[in-house]
Amino acid sequence: MPVSALDHVALPTTDAARLVAFYRALGFSIEGEDAWIAGDALVLGIVCGSQKINVHTEALLALRSHPAVLRAPTAEPGCADLCFVWDGGIDDLLATLQRLDVTPEHGPVRRLGGRGVEGASVYCRDPDENLVEFISYRPADVDPLPPRQTVRWWADPVV
Repeated sequence: MPVSALDHVALPTTDAARLVAFYRALGFSIEGEDAWIAGDALVLGIVCGSQKINVHTEALLALRSHPAVLRAPTAEPGCADLCFVWDGGIDDLLATLQRLDVTPEHGPVRRLGGRGVEGASVYCRDPDENLVEFISYRPADVDPLPPRQTVRWWADPVV
């Protein structure tokens, strides 16, 4: 298959500094911040391994000649659903979220992850209300959780 990996996704934001601070506090590195602060860049990068999230800043969204916003934007801050692998363990994640005063919306629960195996997931929201899932594949995090329930979206209401 010629497609081998996700390279990047893009998130629009109304407050780039706040969004970057949130992801930095979770351990992500930031690319292009100095140029952005100096006014020489319209996009910031939140780096996760060999992938990144391009942050479409307020200045970029106001500029209607960039390819990312040539048409009226249909994506709004809060439209994303992201999942990151968390290698530090669920207890560490929950402690980190508590230090950031971020309340998990759901979890930890078993989920089938992108690796094709079950992991332990915790869901929260970033400052722009994007849904952010963190999944741990560590057996110590997954094994104590109840079995994953199959959701038949075509038949069962979402609760």
